[in-house]
Amino acid sequence: MRRYLSATPKNKRVEWFDAVIVGAGPAGAATALTLAKAGQRVLLADAASKAFRIGEGLPPSARSLLRELGVLENFLADGHRLSHGSLSAWGSAQLHCQDFFRHLQGQGYQLDRRRFEQLLWVAVCAAGAELRQDTRIEVLAHPPGQDFALNAHQSGLTVPLQCRWLVDAGGRRSRIARGQGSTRHAADRLAAFYSVLQTTEAGDYDGRTWLEATPAGWWYSALLPTGGRLVAYLTDLDLADKRQLLSVAGFTGHLAQTRHLSALCAQHRYAVCTKPQGVDASSGRLDQFIGRQWLAVGDAALSFDPLSSQGIANALYTGIQAGQAITAALNGNPQAPVAYARHLGDIYQAYLQNRHYYYGLENRWAELPFWRRRGVVTALTG
Repeated sequence: MRRYLSATPKNKRVEWFDAVIVGAGPAGAATALTLAKAGQRVLLADAASKAFRIGEGLPPSARSLLRELGVLENFLADGHRLSHGSLSAWGSAQLHCQDFFRHLQGQGYQLDRRRFEQLLWVAVCAAGAELRQDTRIEVLAHPPGQDFALNAHQSGLTVPLQCRWLVDAGGRRSRIARGQGSTRHAADRLAAFYSVLQTTEAGDYDGRTWLEATPAGWWYSALLPTGGRLVAYLTDLDLADKRQLLSVAGFTGHLAQTRHLSALCAQHRYAVCTKPQGVDASSGRLDQFIGRQWLAVGDAALSFDPLSSQGIANALYTGIQAGQAITAALNGNPQAPVAYARHLGDIYQAYLQNRHYYYGLENRWAELPFWRRRGVVTALTG
């Protein structure tokens, strides 16, 4: 019989788990839910970052993942904004429409990210896992043949933990994985500079994603379920005038240089009202997705260019696969995590090929740095 509590030499009681998952975004929640439904004792710990997250789209194909997690019906009832497809000026100056009407799995969605995560958290807790917010996990030790020794820091208190498996679901920083000796490799220096534009006028109901290529990068825009229109400029960090793009006037000036997106914003009298922000949007992966009783999921393992619109779907998929691999390992199959890592490597190589293809569709500025750099496929095996 498992002991969920043990005693330390200082007579402090140690909480014991089959798996501790660091990061409660979609990847961490999917891992926790998959493990809990398989009967594992799971702790999902979240540092509770309240930062706005760019890239809130969910493609139609993600429905099958939500169904596998058992949350599809609740998701469909939760009121996220439908996305009927995309409008893009990519490869030519004209706008081209691609819709989801003929897609076998229906429409896509523009997510209210916070509400989406709360939906997953409710399911995680209902499955028997424990969720702790505002909690930072510190790795103390992992002697050969023994469990991880951890500290959970929450509201000034420190709680000692032990776990058989540790999961890094903490995003691109990959803090846990890097602490275990893994190294992150980036395929580019893509950054996203974004702001949420507001208007006092009604009438903008176009839920499609807008894309517009420019000589030094590309623009993205979508209506948000919470109100306003997200507008983002994506370019390589060394090509960006960061001081300009992080100011209201500078961002507005860059936006005015677009053809279609600036016309849309002018038509509905949108204005940049808050200071723009910048985030890492690079493609990248760890050189090791797994190690001794640990693995990484979602952006902590491999991150995609926002052009792919697969970030959240990848988070859910890798979370499910990781939960299944850990369950198999706990049941005596040590090769399951190895197969998981191999699968992630295959996914990343296929992603790089697709990225190369889609960027190659835009050849108006093939000789300029941003587009020239994307004419080469970067490979990383292992």
